[in-house]
Amino acid sequence: MEIDKDKIKALLDESSAKVENIMKDTAALENILQTAETKLNEIPNIGQYASKLPLMLSMIRSYIAKEYTEVSPKVVVSMVGALVYMLKGKDLISDKIPVIGIVDDLAVLGLALQLNSKELEDYSKWRDASEATRTVEPITKAED
Repeated sequence: MEIDKDKIKALLDESSAKVENIMKDTAALENILQTAETKLNEIPNIGQYASKLPLMLSMIRSYIAKEYTEVSPKVVVSMVGALVYMLKGKDLISDKIPVIGIVDDLAVLGLALQLNSKELEDYSKWRDASEATRTVEPITKAED
């Protein structure tokens, strides 16, 4: 079975206006991110990009919090769109079909991760550099 990448891209493009509205509601977006994390924990393996999912979720959170803005909003919309598709979208293959039903969800997530791998790598470097430059206050002894 082959997944049609053009159909997946079209579905993500169609939902971009809805996703942009969701991104304005931080509570709704956080709910999607938490639900996505829960659902992803139930999926045994989504291929070589699975390890980037936590990074993707972190990048979305950092972008929404305006901590990391060195990425195109279109990139963030495509990643949130993939999460929305996985959780609420019209599936190409119904989730009611055991095992096969999650194939399209995995394909959409995998494609979003693949298409945005450079941006995720840049974010990872930024996050590492940000953590490295944070200063830790020294512990001082209280005066007697």
